[in-house]
Amino acid sequence: MLDALGLEPDDERVYRTLVGRPQSTAVLLSDLLVLSPAHVDKALSRLVGWGLATRSADARFTAAPPAMALGALISQRRDGLRTAEQALATIAEEHRAAMTGSSISDLIEVVTGVDAIRHRFLQVQQAARTQVRSFITAPFVALPPDENTAEPMALDRGVLFRAVLDRAVLAEPGIVHDAVDSLRNGVQLRVADHLPMKLVLADSDLGLVPLAVTPAGEPGAVLLHRSGLLDALDALFETVWRTAHPLRFSASGDESEATVEADTQHPTELDRRILALLLAGLTDLTVATQLGLSPRTLHRRLRHLMDMAGVRTRMQLGAHAVRCGWTGPQGKVTGD
Repeated sequence: MLDALGLEPDDERVYRTLVGRPQSTAVLLSDLLVLSPAHVDKALSRLVGWGLATRSADARFTAAPPAMALGALISQRRDGLRTAEQALATIAEEHRAAMTGSSISDLIEVVTGVDAIRHRFLQVQQAARTQVRSFITAPFVALPPDENTAEPMALDRGVLFRAVLDRAVLAEPGIVHDAVDSLRNGVQLRVADHLPMKLVLADSDLGLVPLAVTPAGEPGAVLLHRSGLLDALDALFETVWRTAHPLRFSASGDESEATVEADTQHPTELDRRILALLLAGLTDLTVATQLGLSPRTLHRRLRHLMDMAGVRTRMQLGAHAVRCGWTGPQGKVTGD
């Protein structure tokens, strides 16, 4: 848990033991933790050096108050990260200047293999300072959305995420659950009828474009640095984003089929998800599958919503839902 502060596992184990057992000797710690005396001595030396422990004249050790000692380490790490960010900005500008007039081979890097693409995909997001934009299409070759560990870390840094999903992606198992989680974390999502490619952009500096599988059977991708081609992809994303349908769900938790009749005056969370997915263009069967409903329950909910809205058709229901703020996307409710 404390490895983010530079502590090794043995250091943390010794420190946590000292928190509960002040005035412990190295021999006692070695016995309690079943660690060799050499490992304990090394850990104690580091803890004392970092100010996390003190050593008495009779060679007994006590943990420094965690709020003070660990708080100081955290502050040092923050200061170090701020300095590194400033250095990054300077180095990035130097890199941009050096890339001006560079050859094509310096602006384009070909990446081959699932592992290499996954690594570059995470790196591109980690390099972002202000925003990450992406086109998401199926199938997921290198990294499914629920395994994108770089996204929450970047969101914590204040990076804005905007993603456009190919409509067909919403039929993938579990994608609605992942979309709800992303929306709750602040990701902005939209849906397009069809996307021309997979794409991820970090600011206006880097772009990763996965390509078709090579003749040898390995997937490939192209990593683009700042160039005219990257500018074109930047413009392409913004054009598609403006015409795509927003995908929104309310922020409350999941509801089961047993509770869908609880409110007869306002749409429930489940109703809002049904409307959002239908407005995004999914069929009844796909929506029912994604939300774990039977087709009969789905049709009953739609009938209830139409009665609530006082309309006769799904097109009228879609218009009423948008007008009354029942859901975000604009469009019409479609069926099978």
